[in-house]
Amino acid sequence: MRVIQLVYIAAITLRDAMARTPALVTINGTATRATSLYDQLRTDLLDGELPPGSRLAIEALCTQYDTGQTPLREALNRLVADGLVQRREQRGFAVTAISADDLAEITKTRCWLEEIALRESIAAHSTAWEEALVLAHHRLARTPRSLAEDRFQDNPAWEPLHRAFHRALIGGCDSRWLLGFCEQLADQHHRYRRLSAPRAFAKRGVKGEHEQLVEAALAGRADDAVTLLRAHFERTAKVILDDPKLFAERPA
Repeated sequence: MRVIQLVYIAAITLRDAMARTPALVTINGTATRATSLYDQLRTDLLDGELPPGSRLAIEALCTQYDTGQTPLREALNRLVADGLVQRREQRGFAVTAISADDLAEITKTRCWLEEIALRESIAAHSTAWEEALVLAHHRLARTPRSLAEDRFQDNPAWEPLHRAFHRALIGGCDSRWLLGFCEQLADQHHRYRRLSAPRAFAKRGVKGEHEQLVEAALAGRADDAVTLLRAHFERTAKVILDDPKLFAERPA
């Protein structure tokens, strides 16, 4: 019952967020400057290039991204709806702050929703889902997380493949709404993971965890797959929460 209530609440939240998001305007199929800015800002926010809690000064951003105030404000309003930016009364915009409590809530909610999506995907077990999952896992497994073996040196090719793998794992659930909620939570989780990636690299055997997940899912062992997925997310959260520097005081 609690999971059903959660999905209902998430649906209402996403509906309201979509209602607040300005409509995308295209000219001859080409995205407007606001859409391009949204993509640029979203990438920088998820990668930690714009620090959590920091103020987003309009004039400074206009210079940094070589744009005008109107498309910038449109892009920022969309990011507010995504939960990546906050609008502060009388103080403009700021990057959404991070906290241990927020990470714990994101992790718990992601476990709830992705359990539903994973069970549905395994129950349906279509050929298309199986092929997509095998291919996504193959591409991820052959791509090193770090460009150096003895220290963490971020491999930019790994993260998109990692996201594609987790998307493929639950992609057979046949619910665009549920997948949308999961994608939004994955974005929020990603912000934390990127901030603590070097520490996580030294402590995790992520490749083996992914292999176990695929084996359980393809074998139709739903309970095992869900247990492995939950442990996968919770281990990530623990590594991040144990980082003493991550939740130090940040700019307001």
